[in-house]
Amino acid sequence: MELQNKLVYFVVVPLILVSGLVVIVNQKPSNWFWTSSGVYSSHYRSSAAANLPPGRSEAVVEQQPVLENEEGNTGGKKYSNLEQLEAGLAHSRSTIKEAQHKNETFDDPDYVPRGPMYLNPSAFHRSYLEMEKKFKIYVYEDGEPPVFHYSSMEGILGIEGILINHIEISKFRTKNPEKAHVYFLPISVLSISHYVYVRHNRAWTPLQNVAVDYVNHIAGKYPYWNRSLGHDHFMLACHDWAPTISHAVSYLYKNSIRVLCNANTSEGFNLSKDVSLPEIYLPGGNMDGLIGGPPPSERSILVFYSGGIHGYIREILMKEWKNKDPNVQIHEYLPKSMSYYDMFRKSKYCICPSGWEVASPRMVEGLYTGCVPVLLKDHYAKPFGDVLDWSTFSVDVAVKDIPNLKKILTAIPQEQYVEMQKAVLTENDEQLWLGDGGGGLVAKIEPGGDLAE
Repeated sequence: MELQNKLVYFVVVPLILVSGLVVIVNQKPSNWFWTSSGVYSSHYRSSAAANLPPGRSEAVVEQQPVLENEEGNTGGKKYSNLEQLEAGLAHSRSTIKEAQHKNETFDDPDYVPRGPMYLNPSAFHRSYLEMEKKFKIYVYEDGEPPVFHYSSMEGILGIEGILINHIEISKFRTKNPEKAHVYFLPISVLSISHYVYVRHNRAWTPLQNVAVDYVNHIAGKYPYWNRSLGHDHFMLACHDWAPTISHAVSYLYKNSIRVLCNANTSEGFNLSKDVSLPEIYLPGGNMDGLIGGPPPSERSILVFYSGGIHGYIREILMKEWKNKDPNVQIHEYLPKSMSYYDMFRKSKYCICPSGWEVASPRMVEGLYTGCVPVLLKDHYAKPFGDVLDWSTFSVDVAVKDIPNLKKILTAIPQEQYVEMQKAVLTENDEQLWLGDGGGGLVAKIEPGGDLAE
């Protein structure tokens, strides 16, 4: 599990946290006075909410807030925790924008982003430094495993459990909710599918009620949800059902940050606030034997795919290309004489189609093995798209162009392919460097120790 943990500690977690910080700092300071009505009312409630039905919340516009000191006297000599947090985020927003425009590098001997895969290395670096200095997560302790605070760490959805665990033990976690920038809802959709779902029962309500009841509970017990109507709260899920389950809580769906593998914009994924998470499948529970592949000159196959016919995109792919061309290796079931990962290493390009849903571990498998991913997806928000320039190490092919797949790939100049493959390998080098134990983020994202106060 050591290499698996390194991948998450040193690559995935930082990108998620930076993406989350980008979402938070890009939100303008609030002039709202938040109210809540019904049984879950808090001290933020005003008379304007008196006529709302139970369980409903509404934002009421008030005048600009008057700064108060701890005794409640006006004058603004001592700001509240919330005002201090917003001031800190405003400063972070300013420094990130400055780095973006000036393309500056900052003094950080451990980590400076490099390679063509970053949209703006300087802005990403500045965001990362701001995250390290300031970012704090409060994890609600309410709820019991296995539905809360736990999820399986195995299989293609295992990244959900790995990240929930790492957030719980991260140095970014604070036990003081007054100092938190974001609040984590430790609901596991994967665990809901295992422990709440009744086989052959198509009713969504029992599954959705887990999220509804949890949010109602924390809204009634703590002031933080009602204060922002969930804007500074987040959930994390890799299961396909996450969008539907979150939809049952309107403010969770509309306002909160959702870190999702099923990042489908046609199902409500919001590019301005949600974070796309890659599926990462580690067959043996670690990365042993997965990383690395031969150079372009030793890749004899143009493109490879193997997988079940799940969804209309794969049906089209099989209809057009299965057993049609020896240089376009498209398989529903891979022959026993072939190795799945060896085929990745023999191929220049690897097909990453949507299945029943948009997410697939094949993108990351391609990056592991130096095979340039070819994305056949509709409405998919690429992972960490606010940080990474996917055009430098992947190819997008529209579903309508699947019949022209070979023509499209062979039309890519060799020089361009070599640069893309080099970017894929550079990304692998960054992953290994970030997790090699001798530098990079090893000292930065180390779990455990005392939680921040």
